[in-house]
Amino acid sequence: MRTALRRFALVVLALVALAALFAPQIAPRDYSLQFREAPRAPAGGPFLMGTDDLGRDRFSRLLYATRISILLAPAAALVSVLLALPLARFTSLTTLCLSLPWIFLFIILRALLPLNASPWESILLTFGLMGVAGWAWPARVFAASLREIRQSGWLLQARAAGLSDWRISLVYVWPHLRAIAIAQFRALIPAYILSEASLGLLGLGVAEPLPSWGNLLAELQRPDAVRSNPWVLAPLALLMLVMICLEIVQPVREGVA
Repeated sequence: MRTALRRFALVVLALVALAALFAPQIAPRDYSLQFREAPRAPAGGPFLMGTDDLGRDRFSRLLYATRISILLAPAAALVSVLLALPLARFTSLTTLCLSLPWIFLFIILRALLPLNASPWESILLTFGLMGVAGWAWPARVFAASLREIRQSGWLLQARAAGLSDWRISLVYVWPHLRAIAIAQFRALIPAYILSEASLGLLGLGVAEPLPSWGNLLAELQRPDAVRSNPWVLAPLALLMLVMICLEIVQPVREGVA
């Protein structure tokens, strides 16, 4: 049963990833195209999920939003893991970074962006800062693993045999850390997807007119929008589906903080 459920989750994630990757080909309209004669159009007819307040096609915007959130969260997770590997030895720096209120730094940096900043600059800031700020969590796990390796008997035997530190690191230490790095990478992806969605709800994420799950979810703060068109809930439903599937396909979380 668990295997079948995991396969189903992998299929769902693959389909979502493919839809995100080929959003320009699948979307019937451009995400920013406005039909001003049809604001808040109901679902059906020319608009599968209706339109928003500006007359933009909800289905097209959802596809492009999925593309941004699904494809950039793994990129941010990769940045965090790559930074964590060389910085894991600096435990004091790791502790300091874990104690910093990164949300306030993010708010300050977001406020420093000029009003005419492009949406792509907001994307770079959102996911770039998440990737840079998030290295301390996997670094703490790497540091604990390195302490365990230093106390292991096989490391002493390897050094007694005259093996160089480079060979020990490449042949013996790295295979151990690689498994942990993959686990950390996979654990950070859903965390960063949720982080972007949370920032979007606060108006601090990806800037309009580019859609992301975060700024699409911001519309849920208006109950009248939900009552007039239930498809407003589609980004939330898709986010929950992806998070559940990611949880199902996660392996046993060894070494995950």
